[in-house]
This record gives sequence, C-alpha cells and structure tokens, in this order.
Amino acid sequence: MRKSLYKRHIAKAVTWRIVGTIDTILLSWLISGNPFIGLKIGAFEVVTKMLLYYCHEQIWFKVNIEESKKRHLLKTITWRILGTIDTMLLAWVITGNPLTGLSIGIAEVITKMVLYYLHERVWYKIDFGLEKRRRLKEWKKTSQPTNIK
Repeated sequence: MRKSLYKRHIAKAVTWRIVGTIDTILLSWLISGNPFIGLKIGAFEVVTKMLLYYCHEQIWFKVNIEESKKRHLLKTITWRILGTIDTMLLAWVITGNPLTGLSIGIAEVITKMVLYYLHERVWYKIDFGLEKRRRLKEWKKTSQPTNIK
C-alpha cells in the first residue's frame, strides 16, 4: 500500500478520534453525573479507539465494495459495534458499574453512528492520500469541452 494511503488512514483516525472523544466525554459526564469520569473514559478511549479505528480502516480498505453510501453505512455499523463494545468495557472498568457502561454504550450507538456517517461523507470528498482520484478529477476538469457561443 502506498505511503499516502497510510497517511490518509492515520489522518482519518485522528480526526475521528477528536470527534468521538468529545462525544464520549460529554455522554459519560451526563450519564455518570461526574465530569472527571467523562474525562477519564475519554482519555483511555484515545488509545484504544485509535488502535481499533486504524485496524478497522485497514480491513475496510481491502473490502471490495463500491465506493458509495452503502459502503459508508456498512463501515458505520461495523465500527459502531466495535466501538460500543470498547466503550462499555472501559466505562464498566472505570466506574465499577456494568449498568453505567451499558448506559453509556447505548447512548453512544445513536450519537456516534450519526457522527461517524457524517465523518465518512466528509472524508469521501477529500482527496488527501488518493493521488489517482485527484489526478482523474483534474483530468476531467481540463478535458471537458467548453461551450462557446
């Protein structure tokens, strides 16, 4: 795999982790009533989720499904399952309460799926790390006939 694709996957992992961590901190704070619990869960998730997300991106890069909204939806679902399990386990371990972990995980299912889908759609429009796609777009722009009256 080209070096630029690795950079793309890392950039996507970083931008998603920023969005995801903010969401986790806020939800954990609201559900536990303790801002420090939210910060603690969010801090641990930075590490676990970055590793999991990078692996998820590598796997999905090898999946042969046409670039489309269907692909983004399937990626959203598989990532959310993996991410929710991670969040529930971390919240359970940090709070000592499995119900708190379950509550945070359930709340995240909704918020994170919406946020992840939007994240995927934004990255789909960005050519960073996709030189072939960028060159094709440039070629299409320059090779279009102009309508001169």
